[in-house]
Amino acid sequence: MNKYFVIGGSLSAFAALLHLGCIYFGAPWYRFFGAGEEMAQLAEQGSIQPTIVTSVIFIILTTWSAYAFSAAGLIKKLPLIRLALILITFIYLARGIAGFFLIYQPMGRSAEFWLWSSTICLTIGLIHLSGLRQQWAKL
Repeated sequence: MNKYFVIGGSLSAFAALLHLGCIYFGAPWYRFFGAGEEMAQLAEQGSIQPTIVTSVIFIILTTWSAYAFSAAGLIKKLPLIRLALILITFIYLARGIAGFFLIYQPMGRSAEFWLWSSTICLTIGLIHLSGLRQQWAKL
């Protein structure tokens, strides 16, 4: 069992659950997690847009979690697992790095949002990269 992918998959699953929390608890959660005042206001107004955007993110994170758990051997092997994990790792790392450049141009989000979310994405990306290095021959 690959502990890096167990950890990475668990972190993606946890992030997915937090996104579900935003949908369920609404504007206060969107504000707390830094989604931006516009998303919070749309949620308060009953707009479907925050739910759609957040649901898509939930589905993506859940899928990424499943691929990590598959690579760890916790669930059956999923199709195109090597390619999927390369892309997932790349996206986490790229998002982590790119976010640090957005701290000074936050685009409707706080600098703290970009700092924390980028640190989290970069960490998860590095965990996935470690898992890829350890599991490469078996994927």
